[in-house]
Amino acid sequence: MSAELMLEEENTIVEPICLRWSKEEVGRWIKDLGFPDYEDCFVSNYISGIKLIAIDSSTLPSIGITDFEHIKVIAAAIRSLLGIDFLPWNRSISLPPRQPLGMYLERKFVSGSTSKGLNLEDFLLGKC
Repeated sequence: MSAELMLEEENTIVEPICLRWSKEEVGRWIKDLGFPDYEDCFVSNYISGIKLIAIDSSTLPSIGITDFEHIKVIAAAIRSLLGIDFLPWNRSISLPPRQPLGMYLERKFVSGSTSKGLNLEDFLLGKC
């Protein structure tokens, strides 16, 4: 689990703090990660914490990050920051469901009033 994913007690899932970050805070994070040249890529493309959910190795080139080694490091750091595992594109549907946090983040990213009001506790309890 990521250091950013705070656990209140054993086996308790808590929403990652980074979801509340502004685009400037995301820019500082990418700079602190060791990529100061990419700070503007995130800030000028309005990548806030909630938008990090949609950023992966296939979307990084569209915001100006094209070095493959950098893409791998940044994509892994984003997954770690969000507390989610890497899922291969060819994952079998016969496998058990993905981790709840990953499914919650997918639902949270969709725009609209339903996703804005969505919280982790209600999602885990199946109230949504």
